[in-house]
Amino acid sequence: MTDYRGHFVWYELMTTDVSAAVEFYGKVVGWTAKDSGMPSMDYRLFHSGESMVAGLMMQPEESRKTGAPPGWLGYVAVDDVDAACEAVAAGGGSVFVAPRDIPGIGRFSVVGDPQQAVIALFKGSPGDEPPPPPPPGTPGQVGWHELYASDWEAAFAFYSGLFGWKKDQAVDIGEMGTYQLYAPASGRAIGGMFNKPPTVPANFWLYYFNVEAIDAAAARVKDNGGSVLNGPMEVPGGAYIVQCMDPQGAAFALTGPRK
Repeated sequence: MTDYRGHFVWYELMTTDVSAAVEFYGKVVGWTAKDSGMPSMDYRLFHSGESMVAGLMMQPEESRKTGAPPGWLGYVAVDDVDAACEAVAAGGGSVFVAPRDIPGIGRFSVVGDPQQAVIALFKGSPGDEPPPPPPPGTPGQVGWHELYASDWEAAFAFYSGLFGWKKDQAVDIGEMGTYQLYAPASGRAIGGMFNKPPTVPANFWLYYFNVEAIDAAAARVKDNGGSVLNGPMEVPGGAYIVQCMDPQGAAFALTGPRK
């Protein structure tokens, strides 16, 4: 059995306009959306070809009332959701959604780390494993997971204890300090974390979607009502990135080659 502990296994967009989000990400990333068939809610599934990539739903009313913007949520596999929630609380984090079951799918919880970046915990139903990941860089897939932290070293210690992450390459980013890559106990680096700039008001997770050509994708963001906040800029390894906001206010990023 594959060890998925510490790997991101699902993504979810909580938005204020599901149909508009379907149209936007379809044009920008190339996703199609299908209804999940859940009888009690409008929950749709983004696909890249035949591969399921993420879900999307209306942002819960209680979240909107707090003033929280629409956003993306990543789910990380754990061995035991309840035990992981206890570890989050013991480590100074918060449990926003207590462990609960999704019939036939698995068990999950939504938590905040001690610096209040939000992430979800997930354990699939017995015998249910996610499909093997496509090759790195495959267009339409999620290619990177980046944490904007107040203190990345403290954040790494927290997530290392929770998910078993290990340090990978550390990149000097000048005045901004160190950009620390991390990897699950089994596998290659899947993301990085660093101390956010003072202009960024909150700590959060940013997810990068792979595209075939970064400049064309950035143009599609702007042409379809989104905003490019930063980039294109080259990153180690030769890829380029842009950091963006969709028309409803959810932050996301794109990564791909310059053609």
